[in-house]
Amino acid sequence: MSKSDGSKKTWDILARARRVAGESSRVRIDAGAVNQAARDICDRAITVPAWDTFCHYGGEPEKRVGYLLILDSINFCFWPASGHDKWRIEYQSRVLSGYFALAASLKRAIEGGIPITSADYLERLSCDQFNEIVSGRGELQLVEQRVRILNDVGRILLTHYSGNAYRLVETSGNSAVDLVLRVAEEFPSFQDAAEYEGGRVPVLKRAQIFAADLYGAFGGKDWGFFFDMERLTAFADYKLPQVLRQLGVLEYGSDLAAKVDNRILLPSGSPEEVEIRANTLWAVELIRQELEQRGKKLRAFELDWILWNMSKQEQYQKRPHHRTVTIFY
Repeated sequence: MSKSDGSKKTWDILARARRVAGESSRVRIDAGAVNQAARDICDRAITVPAWDTFCHYGGEPEKRVGYLLILDSINFCFWPASGHDKWRIEYQSRVLSGYFALAASLKRAIEGGIPITSADYLERLSCDQFNEIVSGRGELQLVEQRVRILNDVGRILLTHYSGNAYRLVETSGNSAVDLVLRVAEEFPSFQDAAEYEGGRVPVLKRAQIFAADLYGAFGGKDWGFFFDMERLTAFADYKLPQVLRQLGVLEYGSDLAAKVDNRILLPSGSPEEVEIRANTLWAVELIRQELEQRGKKLRAFELDWILWNMSKQEQYQKRPHHRTVTIFY
């Protein structure tokens, strides 16, 4: 695998997020809270979480790459629709929900002999087969969309990469930026961008997570080695802004706060949703810069992992997260 110059392609996610943050009327970043958040992370000696090996498949390297592409293709919208119970599964005597339930469901499928990393299998996957893979309790939203995405992943891998996800990774020349842009360009479901005040705002949350997950799963080596991981941003989902709001870093205007707190859906691509996600990206970058000033050097994706882990703690769930029905996060 050779080294290439990912900078030849446009990478303006952070610059666009900063622009939106500067123009936002519904969301603002509190500079004092940014400093306090950085101080707390330093004072509490919070470290970057280790890669989870219980829920994630860690077998054959080629299958591992395919597994991560599948996982990150359908890594979105784990909260339940109104009137439904949260989706959860039991795996090895542990009850799991959300992202970890999906990771373990796919791992369980591989362990059970279901060839989910086969592009041929993905291209023909049915809703019934998928429901069997994710069988558990409660409701997982957007099942039909997830199946269509996996069908597309299988077809694209067969058409362009001889059915092998690792060949897709190898085209990046060890550039995380190149991989993210390539995935977003070739796989429609990864094209995570919106319009705001006449300008395009790319976020590319799941495509960036794919690069970061490869790094985590392979320990920064082999198919997980990228020379430009520091260029990734945080991953703008619905959990990070919930944590940042609880920390006081993000402040919502009264109308938006009422919608979020009353679990009123925000349309995908709406100004409110775009402002939340863009301010999340820029706020994490500001915390990262403040941490660096304090002698704690973290990359944005590592800080994202820290904040996302914090979101699992009850103290950061006192107020609801925003709700948008979307395939992007």
